[in-house]
Amino acid sequence: MKYILSLVLFSSILLSNDYYAKVEAYSVYNVKSSLSGKVLSVNKNLESKISNNEIIVQIDDNLNKVELKHILSKKNNIEKILKIQKDTLSSFKKVSSKSKLEKDKQKITVFNTQSILDDLMIKIATLEDVIINKTFSENAKYISSINVEVGDYINPGTLLYTAYDLSQGKLSIFVPLSDLDNIESKKIYLDDKKTDIKIHKIHKIADTKHISAYKVEILIKDVKTFSKLIKISFKD
Repeated sequence: MKYILSLVLFSSILLSNDYYAKVEAYSVYNVKSSLSGKVLSVNKNLESKISNNEIIVQIDDNLNKVELKHILSKKNNIEKILKIQKDTLSSFKKVSSKSKLEKDKQKITVFNTQSILDDLMIKIATLEDVIINKTFSENAKYISSINVEVGDYINPGTLLYTAYDLSQGKLSIFVPLSDLDNIESKKIYLDDKKTDIKIHKIHKIADTKHISAYKVEILIKDVKTFSKLIKISFKD
């Protein structure tokens, strides 16, 4: 009798299409610095709140801005010089008394100045990128924790803060290969309530921790409470 009861219980577990998953954020971002520098400001008030295009961490970029201003001024002067040189070359072409050697020398002068200008453009683009990458802000993201303080000197790879995209919830379950057959055609029930939700993704490689099970992801909208446990059922 005990053997029969155990067999019935075992069969019910095998035949069960119920799973449980915690409601997770759609995405998690561990934001790290790609540059070194001193932390100039930190908006600790944003911890445990939604950020709407607000600056979370600012790394000192004052020297970069001074250098950029200097190079932009230099670029402006080089452009004026290049224009004069090109005008001179054009006038040389119209004057028959100018030798080929003189014309070629003026061409080389124009090419050299153009090369200087091109190098300046690369420096300007690089500095602008550095300045942009020293200011960290998020739009419509939940800021879980900020990991730096004002005055800290950080290196590339330093974790600055962790942000979550809460626009959708994500449920991840691990389904045995035997239960994957036709699973996408079945109705999804959440806490025993029928939904119109479809499976978002089925991973094609078995999970390394859950042996012989495949990760299945379901996205849900209008989540009121994250991290709670939800019962998931698949029915015909």
